[in-house]
Amino acid sequence: MIPAMTISSSDGPRPIPVIGMGTATMIADSDEVKAAILEAIKVGYRHFDTAALYQTEKPVGEAIGEALRMGLIKSRAELFITTKLWCNSTERHLVLPALKKSLLNLGLKYVDLYLIHWPLKLNQEHYKFPVPKECVAAIDIKGVWEAMEDCQDLKLTKSIGVSNFSCRKIQEILSFARIPPAVNQVEMNPLWQQKELNRFCKANSILLTAYSPLGAFSNPWGHNRVMESDVLQDIAKAKGKTIAQVSLRWLYEQGVSFVVKSFCIERMKQNLDIFDWSLTQEELNKISRIPQRKHLYLVGMMVKGHNDVIDEIDAEL
Repeated sequence: MIPAMTISSSDGPRPIPVIGMGTATMIADSDEVKAAILEAIKVGYRHFDTAALYQTEKPVGEAIGEALRMGLIKSRAELFITTKLWCNSTERHLVLPALKKSLLNLGLKYVDLYLIHWPLKLNQEHYKFPVPKECVAAIDIKGVWEAMEDCQDLKLTKSIGVSNFSCRKIQEILSFARIPPAVNQVEMNPLWQQKELNRFCKANSILLTAYSPLGAFSNPWGHNRVMESDVLQDIAKAKGKTIAQVSLRWLYEQGVSFVVKSFCIERMKQNLDIFDWSLTQEELNKISRIPQRKHLYLVGMMVKGHNDVIDEIDAEL
């Protein structure tokens, strides 16, 4: 059994599995994505993270349907499904249609968590990367958040939240929100520990969720610094664990949840094998002293060129 955290929802306090399986992938074959999700369900995963941007909502939905037919799960309610609002729909009147489209792709009546993917507006109808800087504009966060609240009121999502939001941007939402964010999903791992943001989110009853918990080393946008860290290698060797297991255990001990992506069955199993042991205080102290280096920047990763909106997000997060 995977431990769970608690987040706010339309049904009151609600559990969210600590570890989720991510589906941001360069694999174009939806059958391969579907097969990986089915294998993940078999080994125990119950939280699946997708997004309009990833174009994996359909295979996620197909896998859920197949898992029900195979008897791997008894009901859809056994799963926790997260998806995200892409930035070309971050206008008040576009949020609800975007969620309905995601639900249609997933073949579901509701998702468990709906997130604003980034705090910006893209004036771009179709996905195209890198995004010209002229297409990036400021988000009307009040209008967009009110539309997110409407989605929860309509029970199309159990909870709402954000992704890639800084303390300041979350504080802005909290200043007017009727329903506060339940989750903030951000880059976080032993080499980018997000200590201030984690403290802020905990103080405001917002669960921090880590993406790229291992540096997304197998993806073009990732890096190998987590997997090649001497500190993590030494701890892993001493404990008879993998570097990935040490990194995920460290995240668990920070009181956050995390989304990890592997389509390899053996690594899926290894990533779950982190709950019956712990790091010593000395090991935690060593990890806390690892030099910090952010990896994911909008400029270069997603956007071509600079403007005030992009530079502000990159500087704050």
